[in-house]
Amino acid sequence: MYEPKPFAEERPEVILGLLRAAGYGHLVAAGGDGAPASTPLPFIVDDAVSVVRAHLARPNPVWRLAPAPALLIVPVTDAYVSPSWYPSKAEHERVVPTWNYEVVHVHGELRAHDDAGWVAAQVRELTDHNESPLPAPWSVDDPPDGFVDQMVRGIVGVELLVSRVIAKRKLSQNRDEPDRLGARDGLRSTGTARSSAIADAMD
Repeated sequence: MYEPKPFAEERPEVILGLLRAAGYGHLVAAGGDGAPASTPLPFIVDDAVSVVRAHLARPNPVWRLAPAPALLIVPVTDAYVSPSWYPSKAEHERVVPTWNYEVVHVHGELRAHDDAGWVAAQVRELTDHNESPLPAPWSVDDPPDGFVDQMVRGIVGVELLVSRVIAKRKLSQNRDEPDRLGARDGLRSTGTARSSAIADAMD
């Protein structure tokens, strides 16, 4: 990923926060013929960002590529930035539109786990993570006996052993402060959740 220095994010705690805030990405793996294959998936990442765990439907062909080099692309937030929000526009008009965003690329080796115990543990971990903020969390123990075991037979676990992480936060850091604040306020004024999320990231 092209990563100009002003936009590079290297703080481990921020990168972990971005990955966990998103919790969803696009896994791209290299096939034996060199052709890439991709699939979207929710995931869990450990505190050290050394392992990413997920699962796929058994018919999904991506898990069968393992072991293979892979890339998990995690889009966090993004929104269009209008040049009309820059105070400098009134001075010289030499401004153009752009796009602000936060994204993390996680490189590593893809492994598959066609093992009911591993998959069941991953499903529980993923479910507990996503249910925990809810007022009445659902549990994998809630359905009748045997139901979750039956569902687990239809999925396969995947694990990305992380070798490199690249995080980029393009948040108008290359603009002067009035333009940066103008972009932030302009994004917030749209009233959309997408633009507001980027505006919050710029605070």
